[in-house]
Amino acid sequence: MVELRKGVERGRTQCDWLDSLHSFSFADYYDPRRMGFRALRVINEDRVRPSGGFPTHGHRDMEIITYILSGALEHKDSLNHGSVIRRGEVQRMSAGTGIMHSEYNASRSEPVHFLQIWILPGKQGLAPGYEQRAFDLGAAAGLVPVATPDGSNGTLTIHQDAALGAALLKPGDAIRHEMRPGRHGWLQVCAGALSLNGLELKPGDGAAISEERTLAIEAQSAAEILFFDLA
Repeated sequence: MVELRKGVERGRTQCDWLDSLHSFSFADYYDPRRMGFRALRVINEDRVRPSGGFPTHGHRDMEIITYILSGALEHKDSLNHGSVIRRGEVQRMSAGTGIMHSEYNASRSEPVHFLQIWILPGKQGLAPGYEQRAFDLGAAAGLVPVATPDGSNGTLTIHQDAALGAALLKPGDAIRHEMRPGRHGWLQVCAGALSLNGLELKPGDGAAISEERTLAIEAQSAAEILFFDLA
């Protein structure tokens, strides 16, 4: 079963420096039918204007992944991490027992466009943590592992029975992915158009996947996708 979550139907938050689209209920956007999928709780597509950003605020008991689509984002946190996240880099922050952080557009002239993803951890009360790594999505055909429960093969570590892969596709590229028994998936289209088991997906669309053995993904244009493998 594949359930389409149309990008044009997402919730939205706008202010003078932020335009944010919410795949699931978030902040003032509430839909009881859209409270997340399995351990995946938030996918926000954020555009932040030059020099704008999120002032220091706190989180607890959440795995937070930041995936840059364009531009650069400046990060600071209460663990004394300070960095700039750019296109091709992915950040994982474990809020655990509590962490304070801020995120600002690192540019005074260009917007930053990114996905912020929240995943519920497998257990509460973990020690806060932070990772940031670069991934070459163009180096391999198909999904490139980005985050896994054990951080194997240079991936980020998610404290949950979940894995994240990403792919850059050229027009006509095809991916065939075999789902393990009992697993679920979420496919998020970051850019471009594609088909998933014959279902047409556009930019911003998501698809909740359950009880499917094989996923056939075919790009109809240049496309970028994220795929979550979930318990």
